[in-house]
Amino acid sequence: MMEVDMQHEDRLSSASTHNGSNRVHFGAATAIASAEVDVNMRPKQKGVRRLNQLGAIDASGQGGGCGVDNVNGSSSAPKHPPSPSKLKKTAEKDRHSRTGRRGLPKKGGAGGKGTWGKLTDGFEEDGHTRDSRDPNYDSEEEEDTYIVSPSSPQLSAKEFAQRGESVFKEFFENTDPGEVQLSLEEMNIHNIKSEVVRVLVTVAMEEKAAHRELASQLISYLYGRIVNSRDISSGLDSVMKQLDDLCLDTPDAPDVLGNFIARCVADDTLPPVYVSNHKGLTGVHEINALKRAQLLLNMKHGLARLDNVWGIGGGQRPVMFLVNKMIVLLKEYLSSRDKQEAVRCLRELEVPHFHHEFVYQAVVLVVEDGREACASVMCELLQYMCTAMVVPQDQLMKGIHRVFEALTDIVLDAPNAYHTLGKFVEQCIGAGLFPADVQALVPQRGRKRFVSEGDGGAIKQPEN
Repeated sequence: MMEVDMQHEDRLSSASTHNGSNRVHFGAATAIASAEVDVNMRPKQKGVRRLNQLGAIDASGQGGGCGVDNVNGSSSAPKHPPSPSKLKKTAEKDRHSRTGRRGLPKKGGAGGKGTWGKLTDGFEEDGHTRDSRDPNYDSEEEEDTYIVSPSSPQLSAKEFAQRGESVFKEFFENTDPGEVQLSLEEMNIHNIKSEVVRVLVTVAMEEKAAHRELASQLISYLYGRIVNSRDISSGLDSVMKQLDDLCLDTPDAPDVLGNFIARCVADDTLPPVYVSNHKGLTGVHEINALKRAQLLLNMKHGLARLDNVWGIGGGQRPVMFLVNKMIVLLKEYLSSRDKQEAVRCLRELEVPHFHHEFVYQAVVLVVEDGREACASVMCELLQYMCTAMVVPQDQLMKGIHRVFEALTDIVLDAPNAYHTLGKFVEQCIGAGLFPADVQALVPQRGRKRFVSEGDGGAIKQPEN
C-alpha cells in the first residue's frame, strides 16, 4: 500500500515537473518571437502595446493558448503570436478617425497644401496684411502695419491741365485751400507736380488781382504738403516759356509773373537765387519778368511790402476811397459816354455789395446838375448796368431809397431837388428800372401856409 502511494506521488511530481518545463519553454519562445518582431518590423508604439497585451494573455492561459489539462494531465499546444504584417495593419488602423466623420476642407475650400488660398487670406479686416511671404513684409517691424490701397493711373500733363483748371477756379469761389489739397491728393501726379504751379499761375493771370492774391496764398499753403521748391521753380520756368502766348490774352503777363516770383521769394517757397540763376535768358518777355521781380525784391523793405504786391482788394479798402472812386467814374462817364469803360471800372473796385452807393451818387449827381440831358444819360447808364447784371435790382432799390431819406439834406445844396428827383424817377419808371409804386414814395416839398389863407387872421395851433 505504501509502495502504491509512493508511486502515485512520483507520478504526480513528474507530471508537474513536465508541465513547468513546458511553461518555461513556452515563455522563452514567446520572448524570442517578441524580440524578432521588435527587431525586424519595429512597429509603432500602439502595435508594441498590443503585442505586450497578447503576451500577457497567453501567459495567464486566458487567450485560448497554453493551459494545463487537469483531467488528462496533458498540456495543450501553444498558440503562435500574431504575424508582423497583421500588427502593422492594426497600427495603421489606429490612426483613422473613430467618429466616422470627415473634417472640414482645408482653408475653407480654398485649396490645401501648395495652393494660393483665398484672395483675402493675407488681409485683415482693416486692410492690413502680415503675410510673411509678401515682398513688403519685414520681420523686424512686425508691430508696424501697412495698408494696401488702390491707386489711380498716372495723369498726363494735358489731363491734369483740364482737371486742375476746374479745381483752381472753384477755389477762387470758395477760398478753401484744404479742399484743393484733397483734390490733388486724389490725383496721381507724383511725376508732374510742377504742373500744379504752372496751371495755377496761368489761370490766375486771366483773373483779377484778388484771385491772384488767392493763388499766391495757395502756393504757400501747398508748399511742403504737395509741392516743394524744385516743383515751384520748374512750374515758373514753364510759365516763363509760355509768355509769348500768354501776352496775347494778358498784355501785362511779364509783370504778373514777376510779381508771382517776388511773392514766392517773400513767402520762402522759392530760393532768392532763382532770379540770378536765370540771367542768361534772351527772350524779351522773360527778361521783363525777371527785371520786375528783381525790382520788387531790391526795394526798401521789399519783403515786407510784397505781402500787398497785388494791392488791397474789395471791402478791405476805406469807404471814402471807394466813394471817391465812384464819383470820379460818374464824372468821366458824363464826359466820355463810354458805358463799357464805366462797367469795367466799377467791377475793378470788387465791391458788388456796395453798388448801392454807385446808384446813390448817380441820382445825387442828376439832382445837383438839374439838366435833362444829364438825367437822360444817367438813366441810360443805370439801365445798361442792370442789363449787364453789374447792379442787381436789390442794389438799385436800396440806392434810390437812400436818396429819398437824405433828400432833406440834399435840398440845401440843390433847391430844385424835389422837382428834379420826381421827374428823374418818372423817367426811370418809363425805362423799366423801377416799379410803378416807387412814384408814390418820392418825397414832396411841404407848402408853406400864410395867416391870410382862409383862417380869418387866427393863428393855427400846432398839431400834437
